[in-house]
Amino acid sequence: MFRFDPRGSYMMPAHFGPRPTSTQSSGWYRDVTLMVVPFITDRERLAAYLPEPYEAAENPIVTITYARNRRVDWLAGHGYNLIGVSAAAVFNGEKETLEGSYTLVMWENLADPILTGRELQGIPKVYADIEDHTITEGQWTTHAHHFGHKILDMSIDGLRQPSAEEIAAYEQATRGKDNPMGWRYFPGISGFGHTIMEPTTFPSQTNLTDVQVGRGEVNWNHLTWEQNPTQCHIVNALADLPVVTYLPAMTAKCSTNLILPDRLPRAIK
Repeated sequence: MFRFDPRGSYMMPAHFGPRPTSTQSSGWYRDVTLMVVPFITDRERLAAYLPEPYEAAENPIVTITYARNRRVDWLAGHGYNLIGVSAAAVFNGEKETLEGSYTLVMWENLADPILTGRELQGIPKVYADIEDHTITEGQWTTHAHHFGHKILDMSIDGLRQPSAEEIAAYEQATRGKDNPMGWRYFPGISGFGHTIMEPTTFPSQTNLTDVQVGRGEVNWNHLTWEQNPTQCHIVNALADLPVVTYLPAMTAKCSTNLILPDRLPRAIK
């Protein structure tokens, strides 16, 4: 008979035992290519999608991030692609206040990181087909689709090296705000109510190289239930967020570590 060991790290189906481990496994993503397109939106419209006690930041920035992840240690060197949407936010809890980014949704093209991110970290991950980015005459492009229907197109062009002033301004704007946050929600049996509902944070360390800045743009496709029955409400909500102005976009190469011993993923209160 299977007996649960509270010292083990389990995921469904838990009755086969704890998750496998290896001395070669770690939180490092050793070869990552990024496309980042931020824009300012309407603060009240954005706030409608932030659960209490989150609030939209005074400067309501939404950031679309594409990542081609390769040489992922915990996947034995395999990789996957993602497109995430996050919002500048403030967590005003009973015991702590954090400034950072709230993940609205993250599309990924592999089940394994979707399951671990949802169950262990509270990141709202869902599936989409995300092809590798392409570079044509200096323009970077990528897109995501599901059930054969496009979700979004993302592009960056006019790339150049950032100035010293731009680097200093970025460092100043992000100082003290390295707090990616989410909301871990698991419904009750039959899909109503909840068994778990808690805000979370999941810090990481990113080492950027080959940074370039340019002009970015994201175009969403409004979808019907027939076209995307499980995600149309997500896509359409994001498509309806107004773009007040685009901010400088970025491409980069980097390595990222998702397991920081002194800043592990946790519930925030």
